[in-house]
Amino acid sequence: QVQLVESGGGLVQAGGSLKLSCAASGTVFSPVAMGWYRQAPGKKRELVGTITNGGITNYAEPVKGRFTISRDNVTNTLHLQMNSLKPEDTGVYYCNEDVRVVAGITLPLGSWGQGTQVTVSS
Repeated sequence: QVQLVESGGGLVQAGGSLKLSCAASGTVFSPVAMGWYRQAPGKKRELVGTITNGGITNYAEPVKGRFTISRDNVTNTLHLQMNSLKPEDTGVYYCNEDVRVVAGITLPLGSWGQGTQVTVSS
């Protein structure tokens, strides 16, 4: 079974940056894609972006141009570099180790970590 541990969250002012990490153990990376999700208070968990095993990335519109996903297949670590942060980026950030597109919808099919809190102050 996969274990995922997210880290790197914290409190930052608007316009600042944070880099999140997701360490995976117990398995190799998904042959398809991994992804980052976030959940703001009172809202559903939403997709932030994905990265394939070959390094191809896709991002949700609200974070395009500000967030960058990368993965290290040697250390089994997923990263999320977040720049130009906005208060609306506040939430708990989670990684998922098996994200697939099914009937045109991106679905998180793998395990979840415990999440890491990101708070952006205005």
